Amino acid sequence: MVMPDWTLIDSHCHLDHPRMEHSPEALVRRAAEAGVRQLVTIESGWTLEDNAQIVEIARQHEAVHAVVGVHPHDAQHVSDELVEGIRSLSRAPEVVGIGETGLDFHYDNSPRAVQEEVFRRWIRVAREEDLPLVVHTRSAEAETLAALDAEPLGDAGVIIHCFSGTASFADACLERGFLLSIPGIVTFKRAGDLPEVARRMPLDRMLIETDSPYLAPIPHRGSLNEPAHVALVAAFIAQLRGMEIAEVAAATTANARRVFRLPELV
Repeated sequence: MVMPDWTLIDSHCHLDHPRMEHSPEALVRRAAEAGVRQLVTIESGWTLEDNAQIVEIARQHEAVHAVVGVHPHDAQHVSDELVEGIRSLSRAPEVVGIGETGLDFHYDNSPRAVQEEVFRRWIRVAREEDLPLVVHTRSAEAETLAALDAEPLGDAGVIIHCFSGTASFADACLERGFLLSIPGIVTFKRAGDLPEVARRMPLDRMLIETDSPYLAPIPHRGSLNEPAHVALVAAFIAQLRGMEIAEVAAATTANARRVFRLPELV
């Protein structure tokens, strides 16, 4: 097998998700074969034990880094004890961020007022621990910006994960210095404003992700996603922007290493 001469980073995947078809070991290997050298894995559950599991996966694999927190779907389960437990866990060397947190007013799996209160708590944890914040937002663009404006993170950094919002929301995020993480949705026929956002946004503010096992890009749409497929996202963006995939790879890899403070693997 000929290895690509560029390096990619999947900035958001869920290696511990029960729907994953392969073990973390196999997923890391398959990603490396596609040129995806580093993975940022995000909690798939909400308990302290769930978060500890992804830290352990990162501990076992040099290429894997962990982000800990609680998804807004599960905000109603967040207690003082859980926040402090995850805060303590976030100090492990394998942990590179807090999240995914945010607001999901599409499904409303937790009450909106609870989501907003918990979101602001995680923002404060990220600021106090000097870690970047990985944000999930759906049907809550104005409310997400209001929370982030009220609780600025300073230099830690904000990543809007799985960006699929409007062009105006993209502009508002970029004006605030946030990074936008582009998922496989960009390859879909009905991708809204996302292809245009990916085409014109500053390349030094872009990350790319799979959000695996969800949102497999074309031609794998409808099947389970995996970190190796982030190469397809990079290739599609390169085509949109009229550049080589190596340029997209170099920029997004540098951006991920900067915001997550990742080591450069030899």
